[in-house]
Amino acid sequence: MRILPSAAALMLAAGILLHATVNRASFGRLPDGASVEVFTLTNSRGVEVRAMTYGATIISVRAPDRNNRADDVVLGFDRVDDYLTKARFFGTIAGRYANRIGKARFTLDGREYPLAANNGVNHLHGGTLGFDKKIWKGEPFERDGNSGVVFTYTSADGEEGYPGTLKVTLTYTLTQKNELVLDYLATTDKATPINLTNHSYFNLAGRGHGNILQHQLTINADRYTPTDNTLIPTGELAPVEGTPFDFRRATAIGARIDADNAQLKNGRGYDHNYVLNGGPGLRKAATVVEPASGRTLQVDTTEPGVQFYAGNGLDAERNGFGPRAGFCLETQHFPDSPNKPNFPSTILRPGDTFRSKTVFTFGVQK
Repeated sequence: MRILPSAAALMLAAGILLHATVNRASFGRLPDGASVEVFTLTNSRGVEVRAMTYGATIISVRAPDRNNRADDVVLGFDRVDDYLTKARFFGTIAGRYANRIGKARFTLDGREYPLAANNGVNHLHGGTLGFDKKIWKGEPFERDGNSGVVFTYTSADGEEGYPGTLKVTLTYTLTQKNELVLDYLATTDKATPINLTNHSYFNLAGRGHGNILQHQLTINADRYTPTDNTLIPTGELAPVEGTPFDFRRATAIGARIDADNAQLKNGRGYDHNYVLNGGPGLRKAATVVEPASGRTLQVDTTEPGVQFYAGNGLDAERNGFGPRAGFCLETQHFPDSPNKPNFPSTILRPGDTFRSKTVFTFGVQK
């Protein structure tokens, strides 16, 4: 992949200080009167990120194409009211446990904890009122040529059925390298499962510019976690080789999405967790190229998995965007880990600190 040089890149190489800004403004109010703020981060290379306090949600990311034309490359809305009515976790933080927990319950230290069954018989993305529906506190910053915002939220003991008071800090940083860095940190006073992710839907052609089926996707994974027909992992770590799930080489998202495959039928397309190669530490999870615009996205993470969701369930009438209008690459631990002892543990205990990092890097390809 060849990245176009730019004046900003040359200035960075020369050590010249580049300007970054962050702006704080109102984004409206919730029905209960709670105020929602929006933070706009910019760098000197034409990238702009907007994030709001409701759900610590990424509203938009404007990034240039190969002709230096900027467009919004994530699905989102211009009014807070739409986030209340059109659902589907657009750009939000999913938690306390992102993805699914089977049969909406788990056992920890000999005690069973029932959870909300908000996805058929299963628990999804933290429950009925998960982190995506909470007001986070936001504080902007500018330092070292970068701009960002620090979001904090305290989840009370028993919230949505989870044990322990969980204190979460999430930092969004926009760098001069066109990286959007997400740093997660959390502590608890009781043992609890935790699995946090950002649920942005990307369309590198631009929001509203058709579907994502021609995007070229590479995923750094030899294995994935097959599911039952309710999308709960079976516990197997299956090889991708010889299946429609093999994205080890760049492949169009739409090339095999409707193949006659039982796993694809379970998700109505791709909605599966991939077991990332390498680690521990920050490693490449995925790369995406949109051929027409030349825009690229690289995803790096410290998490062991990434959920690739092709937006199969989107509906223009209900959600404002049609099927497969955006894709998600949700860096995470594996679904249903609290009920799968062979999966990497998601249990955070008092005295320990949960740390996770994901980096979305936006670029262009000739």
